[in-house]
Amino acid sequence: MAMKKTAQLLLILLFSLSLLFHLLVVFKVIPYAIVWGGRLQTDTDMYRFETVSIIVNLFSLMVLLLKSGIIKSPIRPSFVNGALWVMFALMAMNTVGNLFSGNNLERIIFTPLTLVSAILLLVVLLRKG
Repeated sequence: MAMKKTAQLLLILLFSLSLLFHLLVVFKVIPYAIVWGGRLQTDTDMYRFETVSIIVNLFSLMVLLLKSGIIKSPIRPSFVNGALWVMFALMAMNTVGNLFSGNNLERIIFTPLTLVSAILLLVVLLRKG
C-alpha cells in the first residue's frame, strides 16, 4: 500500500478514536479533568469545549474521507487540501499546547498523538500518488 494511502487510513483511525474519546468525556466515562490542559472547572465548561472538539473531529474525519476517496462529493479538491493544511496547523499548535499541559496524562499521551497526526497530514499533503 502506498505511503500516502497508509497515512490517510491511519489518520481516519486516529480521528475516529479521538471522536470516540471526546464522546466518552461528554458522557463522563472519562473524567474531563484530563482534557483541555486540566482547565475545565464545571460541567458547562466541559460541554462547551467538548462540543468544539467533537465538531472539529467530525469535520476533520469528513475531510479525510473525502481526500481518501472513501466518500465522493462535488467539493473541490482545493478546498479539501486547504482544510488539510488548516488541520496540519491545528495539530502542530496542539502538539505545542499539549507539551505545556498541566495534566501529565495529556502531556505524555496526547503530545505524541498530535505530533504523529501532524506528520501524517504532511505526508498526505506533500506525497504524490
